[in-house]
Amino acid sequence: MEAIMKSLRCLDKILLGALKTITITCFVFLTLLITANVFVRFFPIVSLHWFDEIIELLYAYLVFYGAAALWINREHLCVGDWISGRLIKSNRAISCYKLMLEVIGLMFTVIFFYYSTRLTSLALDVTNAFGIPKKILYSCMSVSGAIMVAYSIRNCVGEIMRIAKPKAE
Repeated sequence: MEAIMKSLRCLDKILLGALKTITITCFVFLTLLITANVFVRFFPIVSLHWFDEIIELLYAYLVFYGAAALWINREHLCVGDWISGRLIKSNRAISCYKLMLEVIGLMFTVIFFYYSTRLTSLALDVTNAFGIPKKILYSCMSVSGAIMVAYSIRNCVGEIMRIAKPKAE
């Protein structure tokens, strides 16, 4: 069992590293392209007719893969942190409350994953300048949704385990 857990922690680190790398790379390219666009407006030496579709792709990947990275580490905004520590004193009750929030988050991610996968599969058009299939643009939503569903399930299981065996009061 310990070998499986060690492998899962290693997989977590690899996945999180990949998501962070994608997010940072997209941010760097967005910064460079926006700077280039501002420069070209003052000094029109080249046409950036393809600018919008690349910005759209980079921004979508940045947002959705960044959200998945936050979801893995539980660094996304959560109401439970400030309510559970102040209003609820029992460790088991805190875990029950957090489980309720995790189940709500799981329901959101399942719905998000379903509709983003549906959107991706139904997309038939391509971008204007490069002819990139819109499926490539939309795929980041399905992939990040699947990651968030998996980690929501992990978080729910963790809260159930804390309810079964709470820390000493």
